Amino acid sequence: MEKREKFATRLGFILISAGCSIGLGDVWRFPYITGQYGGGIFVLVYLVFIILLGLPVMSMELAVGRASQKSIATSFNVLEKPGQKWHWMGYAGVAGNYILMMFYTTIAGWMLAYFYKMLTGQFVGLDTSQIGQVFNDFVANPVEMGIWLVITTVVCFGICSFGLQEGVERVTKIFMVMLLGIIILLAVKSLTLPDAGEGLKFYLLPDFSRVKKYGIWETIFAALSQAFFTLSLGIGSMAIFGSYIGKERSLLGESINIAVLDTAISLIAGLIIFPACFSFNVDPGQGPGLIFVTLPNIFNSMAGGRIWGALFFIFMTFAAYSTVIAVFENIISFAIDLWGWSRKKAALINTFLIIILSIPCVLGFNVLSWIQPLGKGTMILDLEDFILSYNLLPLGSLIYVLFCVSRYGWGFDNYLEEANTGKGIKMPRTLRWYLTWVLPAVIVLVIIQGYINFFGK
Repeated sequence: MEKREKFATRLGFILISAGCSIGLGDVWRFPYITGQYGGGIFVLVYLVFIILLGLPVMSMELAVGRASQKSIATSFNVLEKPGQKWHWMGYAGVAGNYILMMFYTTIAGWMLAYFYKMLTGQFVGLDTSQIGQVFNDFVANPVEMGIWLVITTVVCFGICSFGLQEGVERVTKIFMVMLLGIIILLAVKSLTLPDAGEGLKFYLLPDFSRVKKYGIWETIFAALSQAFFTLSLGIGSMAIFGSYIGKERSLLGESINIAVLDTAISLIAGLIIFPACFSFNVDPGQGPGLIFVTLPNIFNSMAGGRIWGALFFIFMTFAAYSTVIAVFENIISFAIDLWGWSRKKAALINTFLIIILSIPCVLGFNVLSWIQPLGKGTMILDLEDFILSYNLLPLGSLIYVLFCVSRYGWGFDNYLEEANTGKGIKMPRTLRWYLTWVLPAVIVLVIIQGYINFFGK
């Protein structure tokens, strides 16, 4: 059997793992809900839930990966006791990664497309309505969207085909360092805009009136949900990277490093969005419309806006591509672990497979827009996101927790030994009761409340 690849450096592991967690939602969703639910109050509650919920689940997923030396496709097979059925989770994990890429590659393609449009001056001289029409025309054109999807898929699988160290680690390190540099540069620029201070106050200063407006429970649940979903736990995205590291460092400490980097990016994104929006008197709570319509308008109004806009969209491209590469690495590992394929064979076959599987999402904006699977105004992307975000991610996280704490699974002692091996912060044994009873209950609450929020609209 071929020897399992390892990361060349600890920094590579942390940057790639964080890159997987840092998604597009960090840029447009986190700043918005922070402002909506009380600014600094929300941030504080969010950080508490990252510690109480995100870190334990991440350490468990990493532990399963490192102990098994396998991806989610076969990791439960290695660690479960004879006759147990935990390995069924592998099928859901594999499906989750494919479903994520069925729509995420499309959105990642949008980021690259807008970088190209901004760099080539396609927004210069356009008014507000014309910039909005550029986006409408773009999503109405399946061929143009398809081209950027193909470019994204080919480039990212191409990077993965060169191997863990020579491809994934080397390129993602560059992406992440450039991402960090560009986001700091953009934040500094945004903070120097007129009336930027008002946006900063709205974003970060505690505002109890906004908490009162939406209610304490809704604010708490918004922070809980964001903390849970931001780290993309439950479908083996972290487990695969756990299988690529040695035993030198404890896993709680590594989880903290990853979560800190992910949270920092989310917070800095807000330093870009809010000052810019307040400076140009626009609503920051527009979701995707903020990225593809509002911000291009803002850049058009800036001196040197073409350059600043290009920098913003290349930052967004790096954020998206770091996630895509990480998930593609997971998908390639499935084929290697299950069928013994070579890395290049797995990359080639999956390139074509992901392109084919992503076509419904592309067509859902135009040719197949009449398909509204979750009600009026919804599209195929919404269905794919619902299956993943409201089902596979939380249920997968719950299974990871139960597998690690239950004597009918891997067991708490085995998890604790694996998690605490190496230098660094240890998981206290005294938290056993919390991890066994409270944590699973909170995840079940997230699942139930998510359904209530989704179908109660």
